Amino acid sequence: MKLGLKLKLLILMVILFSCSASKKLESSSEDNFIHFDVQKKVLSNGLTILAVKKDKLPIFSFYTYYKVGGKFERKGLTGATHFLEHMMFKGAKKYGPGEFDKLVEGNGGQNNAYTTNDLTVYYETLPKEHFEVVADLEADRMQNLLLAKDSFEKERLVVLEERRMRYENSDRGKLYLEMMKNVFEGTPYGNSVIGEVEDLKALSRDDVQKYFKKFYAPNNAVIVVVGNLDPEYVFEVISKKYEDIEASDNLEKTKASLVSKEKFKFKENLSETIRLKGTSPNSLFSLAFKGVRIGEKDGFVLDILSSILGDGESSYLNQKYVLGKKSMLQNVYAANYTLQESGTFFIGGQLSDKTSIKKWKKVISRDLKSVCDRVVTPRAMEKVINQYLVSVLKDLDTTAGVARYLGDREVYFGSYEFYKKEFSIYRNIKAEDVVNACKKYLNVDDALFISIGKY
Repeated sequence: MKLGLKLKLLILMVILFSCSASKKLESSSEDNFIHFDVQKKVLSNGLTILAVKKDKLPIFSFYTYYKVGGKFERKGLTGATHFLEHMMFKGAKKYGPGEFDKLVEGNGGQNNAYTTNDLTVYYETLPKEHFEVVADLEADRMQNLLLAKDSFEKERLVVLEERRMRYENSDRGKLYLEMMKNVFEGTPYGNSVIGEVEDLKALSRDDVQKYFKKFYAPNNAVIVVVGNLDPEYVFEVISKKYEDIEASDNLEKTKASLVSKEKFKFKENLSETIRLKGTSPNSLFSLAFKGVRIGEKDGFVLDILSSILGDGESSYLNQKYVLGKKSMLQNVYAANYTLQESGTFFIGGQLSDKTSIKKWKKVISRDLKSVCDRVVTPRAMEKVINQYLVSVLKDLDTTAGVARYLGDREVYFGSYEFYKKEFSIYRNIKAEDVVNACKKYLNVDDALFISIGKY
């Protein structure tokens, strides 16, 4: 841990512990203990650029957010976004196969990417003198991706193997996939981000090419650059590299038709018990509830609840069912998963040797019917919020951390400036808000219970 961060944490803890969690702050000034001098520019083709100068080290991080994820895929095309994540590293017009990794890693940098239900992110971190090369690499693959036939077919096998390893050959993966499929039944979130096996086998190069042309365009992207670079220089270089790339026609209309609110409605009742055959000698379980989309107030409240219930050794579920005298579980966790169109709150873990699935389901269902009034206290909330704020500061100690933090807020919340009020939102949540949300969402009569193991 760097000295600068230690000082920041010390200042933060003084601020936080001098304020009672049960009191509503009259001013948000104490919560704005971080500040970013963000410069923003939008090109004529719709590309959004955020630039932040961070002088600590002679490096930069370059994050490209494409506002496309698994939710935009129709039946027969599932997995296209993730497939393209692979293909984006397989060559474009100017920089052919193998050139991307060679240039980035050969110049002392790192790069990677990830795909979610809502978006896809590509990122690099390198010494500052290689900024123009990275901008050129990213611009090249945005407009000139090769999708060569041989590479396409080879990567199909790689993706299918990844799917097998992550889901078919993993009890945890199977459990998660089944949970998402059933919680979001009938909605785009019910599909695997990696793709359904039958679709991955049938995906054509032409279909993926059309999908790429529609969604991988400047008016569907946000670039975030953080590092030891002047923002005006960043804008100059990116404008030069990207300004001639054409925007995607009728993009917003297409996206609106694919993610209308009607397509993300929960089924009337989640109540169901599913048992899957697996290889784990000690069964794993997931108890899932209907949640909310990102940005809703209840989403922030449920974040706090999930931490009180199942984040860390001192959480309620860990203390009672893992570390207690009559331990029923080997491990346990709680999570509030907010997505752009919907969400789910779930509790999961692994049973101990002498605990049966039938007994555990009965115990946890009974416990959750009375847990809300017992576990939500001002002290528990104070601890959780402090832990959250400290973890945020720790992540912001790197150029990559700042780029990801601002990019997430620009894409998920519509503006990077959301961070200015985010801490106040958490600090102003009262215990009664968490209790009410707990009772509203943790309804065991409208919950999905899934388990997997040898039985």
